[in-house]
Amino acid sequence: MGYRSWVAVVLVVCLACRGRHESAGDVTRTPVPAAVVGARATRQDVPLAHRPPEAERTKQILFGDLHVHTTFSADAFIRSLPLLQGEGAHPPADACDFARFCSDLDFWSITDHAESISPEHWRETKESVRQCNAVAGDPKNPDLVTYLGFEWTQVGVTPADHYGHKNVIFRETAEDRVPKRPISALDERLIGALRRRPPLWDRLRFPLLDFPNRQRYYDFGRFQDELDAVPLCPAGVDTRQLPEDCNETAHTPRELFEKLAQWGFETIVIPHGNTWGLYTPPGSSWDKQLVGPQHDPDRQKLIEVYSGHGNSEEYRDWRDVTWGPDGEPVCPPPTPTYLPCCWQAGELVRAKCGDVTPAECERRVAAARINFLKAGAAGRMTLPGGDVEDWKDCGQCRDCFLPAFNYRPQSSVQYAMAISNFEDPTHPRRFHFGFIASSDNHSARPGTGYKEFARRVMTEAAGPRDEKWRDRTLGPPKERAAESVPYDPATQEAGITTLQVLDFERAASFFLTGGLVGVHATGRDRDAIWDALQHREVYGTSGDRILLWFDLLGPDGTLPMGSETTLAIAPVLRVRAVGAFKQKPGCPESSVQALGRDRLQHLCRSECYNPADERKRITRIEVVRIRPQIQPGEPVAGLIEDPWRRLECRPDATGCEVSVEDDDFVEGGRDTLYYARAIEEPSPAVNAAGLRCSWGPNGECSEVHPCYGDYRTPYEEDCLAKTEERAWSSPIYISARRPGPGQ
Repeated sequence: MGYRSWVAVVLVVCLACRGRHESAGDVTRTPVPAAVVGARATRQDVPLAHRPPEAERTKQILFGDLHVHTTFSADAFIRSLPLLQGEGAHPPADACDFARFCSDLDFWSITDHAESISPEHWRETKESVRQCNAVAGDPKNPDLVTYLGFEWTQVGVTPADHYGHKNVIFRETAEDRVPKRPISALDERLIGALRRRPPLWDRLRFPLLDFPNRQRYYDFGRFQDELDAVPLCPAGVDTRQLPEDCNETAHTPRELFEKLAQWGFETIVIPHGNTWGLYTPPGSSWDKQLVGPQHDPDRQKLIEVYSGHGNSEEYRDWRDVTWGPDGEPVCPPPTPTYLPCCWQAGELVRAKCGDVTPAECERRVAAARINFLKAGAAGRMTLPGGDVEDWKDCGQCRDCFLPAFNYRPQSSVQYAMAISNFEDPTHPRRFHFGFIASSDNHSARPGTGYKEFARRVMTEAAGPRDEKWRDRTLGPPKERAAESVPYDPATQEAGITTLQVLDFERAASFFLTGGLVGVHATGRDRDAIWDALQHREVYGTSGDRILLWFDLLGPDGTLPMGSETTLAIAPVLRVRAVGAFKQKPGCPESSVQALGRDRLQHLCRSECYNPADERKRITRIEVVRIRPQIQPGEPVAGLIEDPWRRLECRPDATGCEVSVEDDDFVEGGRDTLYYARAIEEPSPAVNAAGLRCSWGPNGECSEVHPCYGDYRTPYEEDCLAKTEERAWSSPIYISARRPGPGQ
């Protein structure tokens, strides 16, 4: 084709490239039948020896998902593109229908990324949430409660400026009870990555190369234009006085909490994904978030232990980076359970030394390790090329349950529970979180963990659809260089995309179907659920609807999970758990009648939450004990006893009940928190084997077999492996009663 012909084609494409606004869609107006809703409570009310006695049965367990994205989020929109094998638009209305008819939830919250919510999309989000609630029937006994929220998505370049992601959930939905704007963490780097339109040729080449699917690319261009047109709000102005159609930013948790306080609405802030090393710089920790106003205990009451991005619960004493006396990063050597990626970077360079002198080879190895660490989460950019498999299982927690990718142990939940801030030595400051889990789904699918299937639909695993598209998005494959090169993530080069910088290829092996929030609520309505969240009478599951109770038995009565109290006697803790129902194939007839088979196929691949009569068996209960720091610098590892007690359960499909007493509490005289894990019999789960290592004679990962997000793993391959699904209770916090004067 000649030059003029190409020009003509480009002009025709350009004239036709009118993108459509990504609308919120229409919520299905059919409610769930009352009998189906009633059956949810009935399923808990089985004749179990281990159920709570009648005096305690004033509450019911409800299940929900407080972390859900639609294609109003920029990363979700990108994931929906045809080049990444995406399905196209999945707007807020899809999430409502999915929660109601596919996953059969009791409640959920929308939490699209504030950084990519335009003013129009925020207005549409609020209206869609109201529509979803309007279908729910009697507000005192709704089939589904929908909360409004957004995600504050902060990403720092270094451990000192990285705070991570937090979901902000609002109790109410009326226009005068919610903010006019979400609050984002936009900075210049994110503005460039999310909002600015690429050059004209880059805007045209994907529609040209994928012409049958061109409209979706045009729509993404419209999405970017709408974001780019929104100015940043003026700084230093009370949030209530700002214009409605500007982008409000907060760069630290302190600023976020200040702005939420200015609005004055009831909110819960939920940090999540803190151990996920795809974007979290090595060396990141919770310590700086316990300083002064960086933590608001009245709002930041819950933490996400588990999601579709993996488990963030467990602390490990190895490090991804250490620091020298001059503050320079140091690459730690491997341990039997951990291979630092900085170390593996050095080994990859060592393999390329060839005929150079041993001294020169060691210089290159040392430089590779330091370059990797200085690049933070973008370490792979210092040593591009080669194969994903070359990195083996570096960065991964080998002995954690379904761990988050590139695990950051000092950002784990257990680490947060063990540290103290001693700015006021007489009253150490600590986190008192309740534990939840959710999905972090990016295709408008709340509660995806009800069945282990459809990896490319029910998890975030995505990638180029063939080799040509891989080369177009990531660049053609090339041999790894003999030496590493420095890379500064703060000054990302023009033309370099996030897909190229971050390690999405290996991360695809760690995406899971997601977890759930369980609440002990006095009713099904919005206020009852909110009160349970506020009181931390909540727990998380890895997706299965395990029933879990965790109580402190005391002389003055029973206190549930999430409670705080003071004791001068040995605490007695009781755990009761019942396994989740096994699932039947297909969908209930009520879902088929409400949506029709075509829409069910589109939303949930014709597989819904569809419980059988048989339950999975609880095999054991584990109780974790953490005694937080009582002096600065106290080593954390010895404060976390995991498990403190491991209690086997008899083979009994009706559940398990155990009790434990801490005889050391009084003599130890330390404030202590306890939480329980209920663990089910093994069952298959998507991506449960991670990188699928072949193990060497010394326990090392000698070879990996990734589950790719792209064409290299067949689209229908679910990468199933056996795992032990589980539930995590919120902690019970017990202060030791100190003797008073004269005692």
